[in-house]
Amino acid sequence: MESRVRRGRVWGAVPAVAAALVVAVGGCADADAPPVPDPSGSAASTEATADPRSGAVLVEVGVSGGFAGVDNRLVVREDGSWTVRSRSGEPRTGRMTAADLAVLRAALDDPAYARVPEQPTGPPVADGFRYAVTYHDRTVVAGDGDRPAALQRVFDALPDGGPPTSP
Repeated sequence: MESRVRRGRVWGAVPAVAAALVVAVGGCADADAPPVPDPSGSAASTEATADPRSGAVLVEVGVSGGFAGVDNRLVVREDGSWTVRSRSGEPRTGRMTAADLAVLRAALDDPAYARVPEQPTGPPVADGFRYAVTYHDRTVVAGDGDRPAALQRVFDALPDGGPPTSP
């Protein structure tokens, strides 16, 4: 009887131990390790993972509101590639030049931008847009009537003509 109870306890603990091992091993992946090659051997998959920062998001800009009720998102990645998504169409993509990307980084790293309030300070504009800019885990929300100069410099440096306001 005693051996049956022990076996039950041991086997009952196996799922918990296995789950702990999966979590522990999964969390130990080395971010600087070389990418695992794609079994298909395609060049595209190797290129996409060659630079570990290439897919990392530099800045994300959400635009909502306006007369047409837009809900758009612009994502600029560390490597300068960007994507605009909206409810009404196919995503648009592109790549910033190195010089344009440097201007955007300088605007985002400007100490004046770090002082831009995280929430709008002025009254909302009727049928105006609301912008949410996320950079380094900090989100700045502004409206059409509330754009400090440092935020406007960021907007001017964004690809595709600035924040995506078209439906």
